[in-house]
Formats: sequence, C-alpha cells, structure tokens
Amino acid sequence: MALSRDFRRRIRRLSVSFLGVSAAFYFIYHVFQGDRGLMSWLQLQKQVVLAKSTAATVETERRYLENQVRLLHPASLDPDMLDERARLMLNFGHAGELVILDQRQYRREISDPGTSRHPRPEPAAYLSPERKTQ
Repeated sequence: MALSRDFRRRIRRLSVSFLGVSAAFYFIYHVFQGDRGLMSWLQLQKQVVLAKSTAATVETERRYLENQVRLLHPASLDPDMLDERARLMLNFGHAGELVILDQRQYRREISDPGTSRHPRPEPAAYLSPERKTQ
C-alpha cells in the first residue's frame, strides 16, 4: 500500500512536470511558427520592402506620365511635344524630311523596357516611304 502511494505521488509530480514542459515547448514553438510567429513577421517585412520599392517605381513612372500629359494639355500645349507625339504614334513624316534618331535614347528604352509603357517602333518605321528604300 505504501509503495502504491509513493508510486502515485511520483507519477503526479512527473505528470505535472511533463505538462509544464510540454506547455512551454508549445508556446515557444508558436512564437517562431504560425500565422503570427517571428518567421511570418520576417516574411511580411520582406514583402513590405518589395512593395515599397515597387511603389517608388510606380510613383516615378506616374510623375513622368503626368508631366507628359501636362505638356499635352490645351492650356499649356508645347508644339514640339505635340509634333513629337504625333510623329511617334502615327509613324508620320513629310516626304522631304530626313529623320535623325537619337540612338542613345532608343537603346536606353530597349534595354530598360519598364521606362515606357508604349515601346517605340523600330527606327526604320520613323522614316517616310521614300527614305526607307534608299
């Protein structure tokens, strides 16, 4: 009888210790893993950095496009800008004109296609039909 009481007492002490250690491991595990753990927090921080860099890129492009729109606005219409855009979009040139392209600008747009939403046509497309054959 005394042996069984001693055995029961030891089992209770071990079970309480085991439950305490198990609870501690459970909470420690979930500090690092899970939806709100440290690992998830680190992944969210990486996503925030990526989103901020994307936002900065989009903001730069937005400012560029706003400037282009401002230049084409009827109240402050820049004739050179209108002429440039008409020639680019319509692929138009006069018969007696010689068009000289800035190859550095063309290469910059080809190497970094993210700078322009509308890629420029090939350089030969800028020339009038008479000039293409020469």
